[in-house]
Amino acid sequence: MNTYRAAQVDTANGSFRIVEREVPHPGPRHVRVAVEACGICHSDAVFVGAGMPGVRFPLVPGHEAAGRIEELGEGAEVGGWNVGDRVTVGWFGGSCGRCIPCRQGDFIVCDNLKIPGYAYDGGFAEAMIAPIDALARIPEALKASDAGPMACAGVTSYNGLRRSSARPGDLVAVLGIGGLGHLGVQYAVAMGFETVAIARGAEKAEFAKQLGAHHYIDSTGATTVAESLLSLGGAKVVLATAGSSDAIAATVDGMTHRGELVVIGVSPDPLGISPLQLILRGRTVRGHPSGTAQDVQDTMAFSTLHGIRPTVETLPLAAADAAYQKMLSGAARFRMVLTTG
Repeated sequence: MNTYRAAQVDTANGSFRIVEREVPHPGPRHVRVAVEACGICHSDAVFVGAGMPGVRFPLVPGHEAAGRIEELGEGAEVGGWNVGDRVTVGWFGGSCGRCIPCRQGDFIVCDNLKIPGYAYDGGFAEAMIAPIDALARIPEALKASDAGPMACAGVTSYNGLRRSSARPGDLVAVLGIGGLGHLGVQYAVAMGFETVAIARGAEKAEFAKQLGAHHYIDSTGATTVAESLLSLGGAKVVLATAGSSDAIAATVDGMTHRGELVVIGVSPDPLGISPLQLILRGRTVRGHPSGTAQDVQDTMAFSTLHGIRPTVETLPLAAADAAYQKMLSGAARFRMVLTTG
């Protein structure tokens, strides 16, 4: 084909429209990916709304892309990449290799992180160009519509837990059971943690049980979240996936001594936590970013081993604007995914 379709926005907070573009050829150490599916992340709204400095329009978002390599640029065979390989491209869309974090091997916090849909056109399209260090291999057991969300929502939740201070048998709480949290609960159970799901409303208790949670706390109940956690012995780790600073802060007094709050839910509001809450019990608060392409591969391998899948709702690329608006409204199932087939 000589052209491909992409869903782009022309101005900040504009509507998506489908455009035809000439098929690009990958440069050195880049590949062209034929996109089969791409998840819609709430972080896409930061770019669409021009909430990041340097956002350029027209914009093609999408950092949860899954598909197949269809063309190799010069040197892209390094690492064993071949045409036809199934790959994802996630939040980690490549690193500069020159900044201090990169020189220390901490690529996910690269000073010049190449986020798809920001640094270059993302996966809301039938094709995209990506650097080879952004590629993660998809296991055959995973469908593209499941693999895409693993490249951001999945790896963020998985890494947040496996790099926490919790050990099998510890009480671990997952705040929120939305796009990130419904995966976080499943990962926590599979890692051997005594798992607590925290969300708003008693009606979500059954869903939390279906995900495997051992306990459920209704944050709107008569007992505070902190009191409920302490009644269970206190949380060694809280994985905060909810994008509410108030809800995140409400968990701190429910943590054990040396408890750890791992924040992955994004909110612009400050956390209302006092130094005394941290100092007297030796607690820590840590912001956790996503993960590298290797971390994404680890996430997909673990998910395949334990039968963990995201809950998704798919719509065709042509319905990108409707899918995006559904994500924004909160009416979507846990991950909206655009498909090109």
